[in-house]
Amino acid sequence: MQAASQPQLDPLHLALSSSGVVLVVLLLLLLAAFLVWVIWLLKTLQLRRLLSAQRRFERAAEKATCGEELVALARAHASTPGGRVVLALARRYQQPGVSTELLGAVARRAIAEESQGASSLMPTLSSIASASPFIGLFGTVWGIMNAFIKIGVEKSASLPVVAPAIGEALIATAVGLVAAIPATIAYNYVDQRIGDLMDELSACSDVWAQRLLAEALGVTAAVPKVAAAPEPWAGA
Repeated sequence: MQAASQPQLDPLHLALSSSGVVLVVLLLLLLAAFLVWVIWLLKTLQLRRLLSAQRRFERAAEKATCGEELVALARAHASTPGGRVVLALARRYQQPGVSTELLGAVARRAIAEESQGASSLMPTLSSIASASPFIGLFGTVWGIMNAFIKIGVEKSASLPVVAPAIGEALIATAVGLVAAIPATIAYNYVDQRIGDLMDELSACSDVWAQRLLAEALGVTAAVPKVAAAPEPWAGA
């Protein structure tokens, strides 16, 4: 009889045989754990692509000899964070009163927009990391309540009566940690990569702004005006 009852206490069997609130909690946590890995993969690929494109643009921008060439490079690399920042800076030359403070504000706003784009799905990771343990704890509390109810119904506190309910309850906490721990690691990893990209972009934007400002004050014609839409020869 003991050998026959042993599979009933297997964690996988307990999870599959869960019912009611505990089963809903387990399903939600498993979905959250799956989303963590999907988001981690997507963000890693996105940031790898952005960093690679950004560094290619930086290398090309270092070889630019004038503001006109820098803006032309930005048009050709309009899909990169640096290219979009340069285009945002160049558009301000259509307005009078250009100054270092104005260009700095424009660059900061453009970088903030890039940060928002790079940080997409990060709130989801943060929510999973912070909420999953508490959702699992809720399932645990509910499972323990069921265990006490069974004790009252069976008029017995023997292990065969309470073990399945207690096992379901503890599994809920374990699955909550399975979702929360990778979410926390993924959030910190991706957030660090985003911070590195934004720091790099901020440092470069200062150089680009000073170069464009110097040419605008010295030789205004060297800096072309940039329209809101790309020119037809942007991809050439």
